Amino acid sequence: MNWISTLLGNLNYGTILLLMLLESTIVPVPSELVVAPAAYHAASGQLNVVLVVLFATIGADIGASINYFVALYVGRPVIYKFANSKWGKMCLLNQEKVEKSERFFDNNGITATLTGRLVPGIRHLISIPAGLARMNYWKFLLYTTIGAGVWHAILAAMGWYLHAVVPEDQLETTIQHYNHYIVGAILAIVILVIAYFIVKTFTKKHKQ
Repeated sequence: MNWISTLLGNLNYGTILLLMLLESTIVPVPSELVVAPAAYHAASGQLNVVLVVLFATIGADIGASINYFVALYVGRPVIYKFANSKWGKMCLLNQEKVEKSERFFDNNGITATLTGRLVPGIRHLISIPAGLARMNYWKFLLYTTIGAGVWHAILAAMGWYLHAVVPEDQLETTIQHYNHYIVGAILAIVILVIAYFIVKTFTKKHKQ
């Protein structure tokens, strides 16, 4: 998608918001190639890193809300039909991916909305099962904001750090290299958070 490449090459608060809105719906926009480079530029004074995280998170909230309300009102059959369509495949979607996000949501309850924002392959789809399950919207929005904010802050910290050690022409390659380590660390954190809530729930039921 050439227009996405154009937006990635012209990062400002508006394009950051738009790209993260798209990333939180069904358009395959890599958030690490938006927020981290924006923070890289912020380190040189071109942008404000706090506003980078803020606008990225607002965009994620809007995109996630679109998915939530679409799932809430159109239902599972229509979503599966779209995921299996030509347009769905153009967005790198299929029914298996949607079902994977549903299982993650079902297995981890409402904490999935928080932790799901940190999981690759789940991040942009977790709002769909939240809508299908008719989760309280304001609770959904709160957890989405926290999860997206944490993820964007991590990416921004990486971009800010890389400004001091990597020339701009090597930035994308370096981000992709570091991203593997970040994803691994985040997955470990997600597992620990889920385990904590499972133990907490089990202990509470045991006491009752």
